[in-house]
Amino acid sequence: MSKAAEIDIASVSKIYGTTTAVHSISLKIPAGSYCCFLGPSGCGKTSTLRMIAGHESISSGDIRLGDIVVTDFPPAKRGTAMMFQSYALFPHLDLIDNVAFSLKMKGVDKNERRAKALEMLKLMQMEAYATRRPAQLSGGQQQRVALARALITDPEALLLDEPLSALDPFLKIRMRAELKKLQKTLGITFVHVTHSQEEAMALADLIVIMNNGRIEQAAKPRTVFEKPATAFVARFMGDHNVLSGRVTKIEDGIVTLHVPEGQSFTVRDIGQEVGKPIDIGIRTDRVRLESAVEKSLGFQGVVSNVEYRGASVKITVIGAGSDDFTVIVSDADYFKKPVPLGDAVSLSWALEDVIPLGRLSA
Repeated sequence: MSKAAEIDIASVSKIYGTTTAVHSISLKIPAGSYCCFLGPSGCGKTSTLRMIAGHESISSGDIRLGDIVVTDFPPAKRGTAMMFQSYALFPHLDLIDNVAFSLKMKGVDKNERRAKALEMLKLMQMEAYATRRPAQLSGGQQQRVALARALITDPEALLLDEPLSALDPFLKIRMRAELKKLQKTLGITFVHVTHSQEEAMALADLIVIMNNGRIEQAAKPRTVFEKPATAFVARFMGDHNVLSGRVTKIEDGIVTLHVPEGQSFTVRDIGQEVGKPIDIGIRTDRVRLESAVEKSLGFQGVVSNVEYRGASVKITVIGAGSDDFTVIVSDADYFKKPVPLGDAVSLSWALEDVIPLGRLSA
């Protein structure tokens, strides 16, 4: 196998006509890491992946793979391989010829390319199916063949476009484990596009969260979970509530903010200014729930939804300018003292569980 390569994206933009899909992003993906690009549809993550692969031209900026600027290289000369969402297998060819196809295009001798293809199918535990055609395989098996075909060229980086989206939930979890194991075994750089937070958290060494063509945060999964950089990241990852207001006071390292509904909240100061807008995040599993009898550290709101999730219960509350303030409690705690829809509740939390959230400059 090839050695892994660092991928360096330097001020890269992608413009389609009058639309900017990717706004001058810069990012270093360490060699041999598993990187997940995460974000909603249309955020620019697939355009970025396709620019790394060479399937999409770069409007401005450069992409470097290892020491080589590959901005103007065609896909076959980059040292990357791409696995597409649809798998794009040839229905009329057996698995060996499907996997060996790129070597055939390069003029590799038939016996040599078929031997290499069989070796790749063995790596994917698919050698028993070598003479079958794609239509005779399940979705998970087709995915393994597509992976074998991408890896046969010994790439320095494997690029995966939503590779698990076509699989059922049980198979997704199994294939997730296999992808992680494969990446560790091969030691090459994986760049994986997904819109699933759970998938990114399970797989990535580095999560890159995109929104409107910009990178909101690029960090380790634990950092993204514990210290989301912006209100968008906090909301998108789904594990923090966001309250937005204005700074009214800064005293002894504590910022007081007012939200439009009139409540005040506090957060530790990291350079805010009085009068400026501010977003704060509060972990959903750190919010305490009480009956509405006295004013607590948080606010009083009304329960709008309750979802039983097995080990936990998700309660949604309206109040403090938020129509989806979320509380996650254990099933045992909830059923000791259930709260019906429409009930008024008091929510509270500790100061150390409040995170000041940054804002991206436009």
